[in-house]
Amino acid sequence: MDFLKLAKERYSVRKFEDREVETDKIELVLEAGRVAPTAANYQPQRILVLNTDESLGKLKKCTLFHFNAPLAMIICFDRNISWKHPKTKKEMGEVDASIVTTHMMLALSYLGLGSTWIAAFEADVVKSIFGLPENIEPVAILPIGYPSPDSMPNPMHYQRLEPSKTIFYNRFENI
Repeated sequence: MDFLKLAKERYSVRKFEDREVETDKIELVLEAGRVAPTAANYQPQRILVLNTDESLGKLKKCTLFHFNAPLAMIICFDRNISWKHPKTKKEMGEVDASIVTTHMMLALSYLGLGSTWIAAFEADVVKSIFGLPENIEPVAILPIGYPSPDSMPNPMHYQRLEPSKTIFYNRFENI
């Protein structure tokens, strides 16, 4: 598939078929996350795969936005491993986890699966319910599955600013 076509057609899926996602597809998505670039290649991402009724039930205690997906992943980073800028001490783990999540979302779409990025959760609740160590920080939840036949992109999905509103060469003008 043409990459730009894939990027334009991918949308946030909020309605899934009641159908299991095949293990080989899960592994391909996880591999896409594994090879994503991270700051200084420290690879601090830690991904929790939720594929049992018990773990998916726990997820429902963490967010209202689970969409009854048959599979979910919580993308986290390890604060003990993530790269910090030596002078500013800026933490790059959240950026790294975001890059990983984006790679995984594109891989999901490529495989005919759908997802949506969930940020509406309290990290402390996720940590408590799933027993995450203090150094593991959740960044995104991806409900995953086959899009329901009546799943549609939000009408706002296709509303994009003109390039001249977001792209500037050499200096910012008329912002």
